[in-house]
Amino acid sequence: MNSLMGIFDTHAHYDDVKFNENRNEVLSSMKVNGVSYICNVGSDLKSSETSIELANNYEFIYSAVGVHPECVDNLPADWLNQIENLAEQNKVVAIGEIGLDYHYPDFSKKKQFDVFEKQLDLAQNLNKPVIIHSRDAVEDTISILNNFPKVSGVIHCFSGSAEVACRYIEMGWYLGFTGVVTFKNAKKAVEAVGAIPVEKLVLETDCPYMAPEPWRGHCCNSKMLVSVANKIAEIKEMLPQEIVDITRNNAFNLYRIDVSK
Repeated sequence: MNSLMGIFDTHAHYDDVKFNENRNEVLSSMKVNGVSYICNVGSDLKSSETSIELANNYEFIYSAVGVHPECVDNLPADWLNQIENLAEQNKVVAIGEIGLDYHYPDFSKKKQFDVFEKQLDLAQNLNKPVIIHSRDAVEDTISILNNFPKVSGVIHCFSGSAEVACRYIEMGWYLGFTGVVTFKNAKKAVEAVGAIPVEKLVLETDCPYMAPEPWRGHCCNSKMLVSVANKIAEIKEMLPQEIVDITRNNAFNLYRIDVSK
């Protein structure tokens, strides 16, 4: 059992096939292990629908819907209408994950730009925050976000430099940190955490990926965020429970969740 209580995992993928054999077992153990809230994030139409189903089946799960930059090919003609309809469902708190990814060869900037910008426009029209995926595409991401000044949200799985982190903070964005911050070679992520206000940090797993030390290489789940909270507390010279409490409130603000209702 975790010693920390009230953890909010702001970015998870429990719809992933890696959880097919034990999904309910894993999710049913969250509360007793200190995890109080999870946002399950879609990456295409199917996973967005499944994220909503998970949110409907578990009272502590919220969902986000969107098309990931790696999923922009072969979208149906009405894909944006489908995302809009999904976004209006109960407990959908964000449009995401959306953005740009230049990591793999043969990607189309034109397609990625088109899908990204249309979803940002949708988020603006629906007054929803967004979850941004940006890999090897900082300058283009910032340039496009600057065209949508009314849109806010989180830069998910941030592992860039302190300088880039501060640029996003100046634009009003939250930054999500995963188990990467616990890795021995994670100098940039550690420096980024140290450079930004704790009020702009949120915790996330990106599970089943990015398992922190000492579970690196294993299938990640939200209970492992205790390790991320401990590392951030060490960097910030704070108590781990303080980090959990502050980042949970940050997540409420990010996703505009009113738990008093």
